[in-house]
Amino acid sequence: MPEADCPGTGHPGTGQAGARRARLAGALLVAGIVVLSVNLRAAITSLPPVFPELSRSLGLPPAALDLLAAVPVLCFGVFSGVAAPLGRRFGEERVLGAALVVLAAGLLLRGALPEVLLFPGTVLAAGAIALMNVLLGSLIKRRRADQAGLLVGLYLTAMSGGAIVASVTAVPLFEAAGGDGAGSRLVLGLWALPALAAVVAWLPQLRLRTRPAAAPGGRRGVRQMARYPLAWQVMAFMGLQSLSYYAALSWFPTMFRDRGLSPEIAGDLLALMNLGNAITALLVPVLAHRARDQRALVAAAMVATAVGLAGSAFAPVGSAAAWVLLLGLGQGATLGLGIFLTMARAPDPATAAALSGFAQGAGYLIAATGPPLVGVLHAATGGWSVPVAALLVVAVAQLITGSLAGRALTVPSVSHQPHGHQPASRPDAAV
Repeated sequence: MPEADCPGTGHPGTGQAGARRARLAGALLVAGIVVLSVNLRAAITSLPPVFPELSRSLGLPPAALDLLAAVPVLCFGVFSGVAAPLGRRFGEERVLGAALVVLAAGLLLRGALPEVLLFPGTVLAAGAIALMNVLLGSLIKRRRADQAGLLVGLYLTAMSGGAIVASVTAVPLFEAAGGDGAGSRLVLGLWALPALAAVVAWLPQLRLRTRPAAAPGGRRGVRQMARYPLAWQVMAFMGLQSLSYYAALSWFPTMFRDRGLSPEIAGDLLALMNLGNAITALLVPVLAHRARDQRALVAAAMVATAVGLAGSAFAPVGSAAAWVLLLGLGQGATLGLGIFLTMARAPDPATAAALSGFAQGAGYLIAATGPPLVGVLHAATGGWSVPVAALLVVAVAQLITGSLAGRALTVPSVSHQPHGHQPASRPDAAV
């Protein structure tokens, strides 16, 4: 089929035949988005439940495990900034397809030779996921703006589903492969198969090149955000949310095992946390859109997060499931709020893109400190009280920054440079 360069998408033909082709194209796009989204977290959430086994079988010291936990989030921060320029040059569909290929290659490499390629393979995989994180939402808004809410919901649900399955199956698969070297190779490389399936599902999209026009200001627009306190508040809230999530994701399975739970149950608890994420990440943005401002939602989300953290670490281990679910609900709410605020605190789409780029790029660099911080504190103290106390301090900082970012204000447009913030009568006026 002929290649199409398009800023959005058109209808392939007219009449009844054209309508059928349009329906088929829409169905293929939805299928591609869902299968791609399954791969956005699975390669990351599959590892923490078997960190102790990986450490033993691969001879990884504690510092190497800290680094392995931090690499994905660090790559998110580093590679997020190049996604939009690549999308404008080569087309979002093609960059997403190439990212899937790189993801599969990275996972296959680290699974085949983990003693040598564990970290290079993880960097490749995480860098590919970073590109997909940024470009998938942009593609949805440009190709199917009329179904954006439904497609974003499907993509978040598929992403959470992949994370849940990866968490639940990590330990059983490791043991089924015989443990040690064979088990490590299987767990490290297995999720290349869904990535390859996504490559096949994405092939119909490669005939198109959705190349978004450069936003007014381009990269200068992202740098311009650094002038405004409100942009820093949004960025800090997103960064601290990711710091807390990835620190818990990386180390809570080990914490639960240290508290006497089996590896299988620790993996199940991580899956339960991700289930909570899925529920509120879908619900809270809807509530946020209807609210005059988001400060009350921020407060509720942070109470749930803090209570869930404390209960997971300090309450009787028999009640861990309830506390982990509460923690997941709080984390999912803050994730949904963080994404919503990058839109609601901007007066127009170009500024929203600049604010999102600033918040994700700098925010993920903040988040990358979370897993090694918890790992170092655990190694230094020999327990989990101090690391969890540090995460509770992070929760307080999230509450402060979220309360500031949740006010009904907007940053100045990147198309103009007025001084001061432009007030918004309602947050949804800025979406």
